[in-house]
Amino acid sequence: MASVPAVGLARMFQRKSVGQIQSELEHGELKRSLGALNLVLLGIGCVIGTGIFVLTGHAAAQWAGPAIMISFVITGTLCGLVALCYAELASALPVSGSAYSYTYASMGEIAAWVMGLLLLLEYGLAASVVAVGWSGYFISLLQHDLHLYISPALTAAPGVPVTNEAGAVIGTGIVNLPAIAIITVMTLLLVRGVSESATVNNIIVAIKLTVVIAFIVIGSQHVHPALWSPMVPAQIPAQPPGTPMDLGHQIGRALWEVITGSSTTRYGVGGVIHAAAIIFFAYLGFEAVSTAGAESRNPGKDMPIGIIGALVICTILYILTSAVLVGIVPYSSLNNPAPIATAVNQLGMPWFAILVKIGAIAGLSSVMLVLMYGQTRIFYTMSRDGLLPTSLARVHKTFKTPWINTIIVGIAAASASGFMSLDALSDLTNVGSLAAFALVCVTVVYLRISHPHLARPFRTPLFPFVPVAGAIMCAVLLMSLMATPATRNFFLIYLAIGIVVYFVYGMSHSKLGRESKA
Repeated sequence: MASVPAVGLARMFQRKSVGQIQSELEHGELKRSLGALNLVLLGIGCVIGTGIFVLTGHAAAQWAGPAIMISFVITGTLCGLVALCYAELASALPVSGSAYSYTYASMGEIAAWVMGLLLLLEYGLAASVVAVGWSGYFISLLQHDLHLYISPALTAAPGVPVTNEAGAVIGTGIVNLPAIAIITVMTLLLVRGVSESATVNNIIVAIKLTVVIAFIVIGSQHVHPALWSPMVPAQIPAQPPGTPMDLGHQIGRALWEVITGSSTTRYGVGGVIHAAAIIFFAYLGFEAVSTAGAESRNPGKDMPIGIIGALVICTILYILTSAVLVGIVPYSSLNNPAPIATAVNQLGMPWFAILVKIGAIAGLSSVMLVLMYGQTRIFYTMSRDGLLPTSLARVHKTFKTPWINTIIVGIAAASASGFMSLDALSDLTNVGSLAAFALVCVTVVYLRISHPHLARPFRTPLFPFVPVAGAIMCAVLLMSLMATPATRNFFLIYLAIGIVVYFVYGMSHSKLGRESKA
């Protein structure tokens, strides 16, 4: 009897071999239609969205000032560490399950299940977050530029106050109808097929890149260099007057506040570092390229190009956009949901303001498309492993897509976007993303040790510094989010329920477990 718990424990940590993963890839049903350019655009389509159109202004106004440019350099560098880890795993194990499959091969089934739960927060809820942002820009375009009005009750989640441009409350939401509508459209597009979805994504990315580049080019002609000075505004003291801190103390204090979630530092070096922590979430999405491994024509070569290429291009655009933004408008005036539109209004070009809103709508549309695509492919892989019902892996005979899975994801994302507030959705998305990133970095280290001879078309440079530094960075930022009681409590309850589901269903239906018994 004493051996039963030991057997159960061993069963939970049973790993899928690298050979099994590669064999499943060779016999997969998904259509291989994506090249390197498609993958780069897939990544750009997911990254450039909420961050560049919303988050930049908040981080500059509240924390970094003109030094938001430096914050983007810091965050881009840190995300580069994680991107290099994803690139190695995606080239060696090009599967549709992304980090879920990588964890299955390194840490075992229970860890893979937890990774699946984390990715559901990252991709599934993130699509709902973006849908709510999309709704805001869409309603602004309709009401303020096209003079078409929608009842406030149909533009926000239940109980969420709806305000006008002046900030006055004009009603209370019942359901966010535009958010539900756009999720429905994206769901139908994904059911139709990945090739068609990639084509639409390429068109959308071209539109929003044109808008962003136009903003950089046109806006740079109206930049006032005086607004960049001082680059790092004086710190608003969080310590008693008369006790100035040197550079080392400022950096140390900022890191401690990030870890404890008690940051009070605005501006100064500490503010720049805290802003870097905030805008980390503007980069979420570059890793979504890794979910397309089973549909890539040449994954060993194309996956690293897609992941790293998307991150590099987005980082450059972020830095240039933020530089122009704080050069047109005083940074203190940018704490609003549409900072780029605020800057464009300063230029006296109404037509360009409309163009920016259209670009934002297009940009957020492509983000939703890629996030939902990633979530359906993760469910597809988990279903083939037996951890989820087999119907989620059923592929449409004509479209060659996991259509039942896609419809379920669409219904869940539409429900969340229509009936949950933006704040509740975004915090949980960030927690899931950081935890998943940390596990990916650890997986790179594990596979280097356990499978030293595994074919790796791309190898993470400066090993083991890069994955270890990436894991530590993710852990630090994760602790800052978990310091919020509401987020921490929901996250722990969510994980507890998810693990119960594993023991009730996943463990007994696992394909790997059945094979080991046989």
